[in-house]
Amino acid sequence: MDHATPSSAATPALARVTKAACVGGGVIGGGWVARFLLAGIDVAVFDPHPEAARIVGEVVANAEAAYAALTDAPLPKPGTLTFRASIAETVAGADWIQESVPERLDLKRSVLAEIDAAARPDALIGSSTSGLLPSDLQAELRHPERFFVAHPYNPVYLLPLVEIVGGKATARETISEAIRLIEPTGMKGVAIDREIEAFVGDRLLEALWREALWLIKDGICDVETLDDVIRYSFGLRWAQMGLFQTYRIAGGEAGMRHFLGQFGPALQWPWTKLTDVVDLDEALVDRIASQSDAQNEGLSIRRLERIRDQNLVGILQALKGGDDGRGWGAGKLLADFEQGLWRQASAEAAGADALRPLTVRVSPSWIDYNGHMTEHRYLQVLGDATDQLLRFIGVDLAYVEAGASYYTVESHLRHLGEAKLGDRITATSRVLSFDGKRLHLFHRLTRSADGATIATGEHMLLHVERASGKAAPAADTILRRIAALAAAQAHEAAEAEAGRAIRPATPPADHAAAAAEANTSNRG
Repeated sequence: MDHATPSSAATPALARVTKAACVGGGVIGGGWVARFLLAGIDVAVFDPHPEAARIVGEVVANAEAAYAALTDAPLPKPGTLTFRASIAETVAGADWIQESVPERLDLKRSVLAEIDAAARPDALIGSSTSGLLPSDLQAELRHPERFFVAHPYNPVYLLPLVEIVGGKATARETISEAIRLIEPTGMKGVAIDREIEAFVGDRLLEALWREALWLIKDGICDVETLDDVIRYSFGLRWAQMGLFQTYRIAGGEAGMRHFLGQFGPALQWPWTKLTDVVDLDEALVDRIASQSDAQNEGLSIRRLERIRDQNLVGILQALKGGDDGRGWGAGKLLADFEQGLWRQASAEAAGADALRPLTVRVSPSWIDYNGHMTEHRYLQVLGDATDQLLRFIGVDLAYVEAGASYYTVESHLRHLGEAKLGDRITATSRVLSFDGKRLHLFHRLTRSADGATIATGEHMLLHVERASGKAAPAADTILRRIAALAAAQAHEAAEAEAGRAIRPATPPADHAAAAAEANTSNRG
C-alpha cells in the first residue's frame, strides 16, 4: 500500500464519532451531513453559499423520509445540526472532518490546510474528492498522517459504500480507524490498496460513460434507450452481485476460468471506443440535453431524488431478505446495521425509568389505493410497539439469542380513523394482564396532529423456548419488570375497547330471504 507511514505517526484511536464537521454542503456534503445526523452524531457545517441552510435542510428532509421507509429498527435521536461562520469554528472539537468542496486542487489544498491547522490533534480528516490523488491533497499539511480520501456515492445517506484511500504520508492505522468509525453509521468502508486517479468506482463509471457518449454521438440510440438497456438488464444484476460474481455464474459449473476462456478473446475485437474520448461539442451537448429534457418532462430534481430514494429503499430491503433471510450484498450490511440499532435501543430501554411511546411517520410505501395507510402497516406499527415494550422489560436481542422469546398468538386490530402520507402517529402501550407464560397487551395509535385515535390493538403473547417451540415460564427478572410496569400503569383509566369481539353482520330481512332461497335451490 502507498500509505505506509509507521504506526508511531498515527493518532490515538477514537472510541466513536460523536461530533462531525462538514466543510461544504452541496450534493455530496449535504449527504454526509444527513448520514451523520441520522446516526445520532452532532454535525457542524461551513458553507459560504447564501442558501446553504436551505439546500442542506432539503437533503436532510429527503434522508429522513428515506430512512422512515428503509428500516423499522429504532434510529438513535438525531444529532444536532449547526452552521458556523468559519472553518476554524466548524472543525473545533470534531472527531471526523469531511471536506466536500469543488474539485480544484488549489481550493482543496487551501481548505484542508485551514482544517489541519484548527482541528483537534486526534481528529480524522477525510476528503470527498472523486479523482484527486490523496498524496497531492496532503502534500502541504502539517499532519498528513491523519488525512485520507473518503469517496462516497450519491445519495450518501442511502448508498453505503465509501472508498477509503490513503496517500503516501497517511498512517496505516488511519485507514483502519476510518473504516471502523464509519461502520456505526451504516456505511461500508473499503480500503483501496494503491492510490490512483478516480480510484475504483469512478474508473468503472467513466469507462461506461465514455462508451455511452459515443453511442449517442454515433446515433446508435437516444439517452432513454440507453438508460433502458442498463436498468432492465445488467443494472439489476449489478445491484446484488457486482461484476465478477455475476460473470462467475455466466461461466456455469466450470466457473470463472471457463467464462474467461469463452469470452476473453472478444475483448480484442474492435468494438469499443473506451480509450477514445468523444468530442463534447455544442451539437452533442444540445442533443443529449434535449433528449434528457424530454425523458424527464414534468419531473423536478427533488421529485427525481424522491423516486430514486424510494427505489433504492426497495432494492436494499429486497437484498436484506436475500440468501434465506441472512441478507446479501448491501442488504446484509443493512441487516447488520439494524442489529446494531436494536442492541442500542435495548440498552437504552433497559436503563429507562418509564416506557416511552413509539412515534413513526407514514411513508410513501405505506399508502394504499385509497390514499391512506394500508391495513398491514397498522399491524406493523403495533408490532413495533410490542417490540418496544418487550425491550423495556428485558426481552432484548441478548435474551432472544439465549433461547427464549415472546410469540404473538392472537391479535385484535380495530381501525377507527385514517392516517395519510406524512402523518406522525404515536403508539402508547400498556399491560392488561400477565402470568408466568402469558402477556396480554393493549396499544392505542393516535394521530399526533390532533390526538385522534386511529386504531387500537389487543394482543396475547406466549413465552416460548425457541429450541423446542413450546411454551415455558419467563425468567423471574422479566416477570418482575412486567409486574413493575403493570403497577406503574394501574392508575390509568381502563381501556374501554379491550375485550371487544367482532359481531357477525346481520343482513336485512329481504336480503336474508333471498340468500336462503338461493341456498335451497342450489342443494342437490
